[in-house]
Amino acid sequence: MDTDITPAVDIPGEKQPNIQHMNTITNYTSKQLRLAADLKDQIEALEQELGQIVGSSTTPTTPSASVEPKIKRKRSAAVRAKMATAQRARWANLKGTQLPVKAVKKAKRTMSKAARARISLLAKARWAKAKAAGKSRL
Repeated sequence: MDTDITPAVDIPGEKQPNIQHMNTITNYTSKQLRLAADLKDQIEALEQELGQIVGSSTTPTTPSASVEPKIKRKRSAAVRAKMATAQRARWANLKGTQLPVKAVKKAKRTMSKAARARISLLAKARWAKAKAAGKSRL
């Protein structure tokens, strides 16, 4: 009898599982499963007893539960810009080229308070005229 099980459809590039070496719960007998459950209960009881003797927590912890979640820290935009500039300088040094000089960014233009007030008054006048005409849109 052939023990090699091949799928009905062969998909190129897809790995096929090696069924002979798979170690799933379905491969164990009920006696082995009961033994494993008994061993697990004994381990938990011993961990609890050890915790009482040593004075630590009485509930057993899993390795993943005892590790605190890692806090992700964000870097400011200024720090990221400095890091990027430094990295560009390292690459330029490796390549033997000069870094292009970046043009100075112009300051963002702002409106004076008087100009804002004037625009606001004009907008309010337009809306008053539209509402007087019974419109809900301009």
